[in-house]
Amino acid sequence: MSAIAVENLHRAYQVADKSPGLGGTLAHFWRRQYQTVWAVRDVSFAIAPGEVVGFLGANGAGKTTTLKMLTGLIQPTGGTVRVGGFVPFRRQRAFLHQITLVMGQKQQLLWDLPALDSLRINGAVYGLSDRLFEERLTELSELLELTDKLRQPVRKLSLGERMKAELLAALLHHPQILFLDEPTLGLDVNAQVKVREFLKEYNARYGATILLTSHYMADITALCQRVLLIHGGRLIFDGRLEALVEKFSPYREVRLELEHPPLPNRSVNAKATVRCNGSRDAGFGCY
Repeated sequence: MSAIAVENLHRAYQVADKSPGLGGTLAHFWRRQYQTVWAVRDVSFAIAPGEVVGFLGANGAGKTTTLKMLTGLIQPTGGTVRVGGFVPFRRQRAFLHQITLVMGQKQQLLWDLPALDSLRINGAVYGLSDRLFEERLTELSELLELTDKLRQPVRKLSLGERMKAELLAALLHHPQILFLDEPTLGLDVNAQVKVREFLKEYNARYGATILLTSHYMADITALCQRVLLIHGGRLIFDGRLEALVEKFSPYREVRLELEHPPLPNRSVNAKATVRCNGSRDAGFGCY
């Protein structure tokens, strides 16, 4: 059985359609008009247990809306969704214990309190015993290299440390399905690497299923062999990362600017363009 199964998923919004200016405002007041905007349209895919899948697309393509439907935050307009065998928008307790959602631009930790206080609240929410809470706190904080930071107020932590603490809070109940929306957003290169290494270790250790959105291709290439590409609310690609490169960007151009001419009687700033094709595995041919 698939960990995540989506079939013909739709989500539409009714958006007010108002002309500008005073006249448009008055007309809109007396006779409101709306237009239908499709955030997600006819999306279908399945993800196996333990699989790590990248979810790509431009801003506004429908990634976050899809994640919100998969986690039950919003109800689909049409189609079917099953996550861990559950219908997400019913928000059953057993379902909530299986999943987690981490959004890089949102935070759940209390700003002025030590991270440890927020973690204890999360442990109580998920009904963890004191012994189990301490075991998981020790395990995850060591993996994330946060052991000596948990007693500091969250506002005193660096951005990378805060993101790792958010991950710790989201994974304290050992979810089997992770929805990660830009988890490395705004982090420096070193912090991004640490988060990737942690996610790779968590997946290997617990066999967790991960659906990851990111605008940093380094996140995708480091963690995902399969990617989903959404554009305008529609899924336009589902396959291996190498196949995506070959389909949408089969050629590369490398422009060389030479300080000195390679041959006599050539201009000083000689330029050359090299076009390359081929996949990362097969190697590149250039001409």
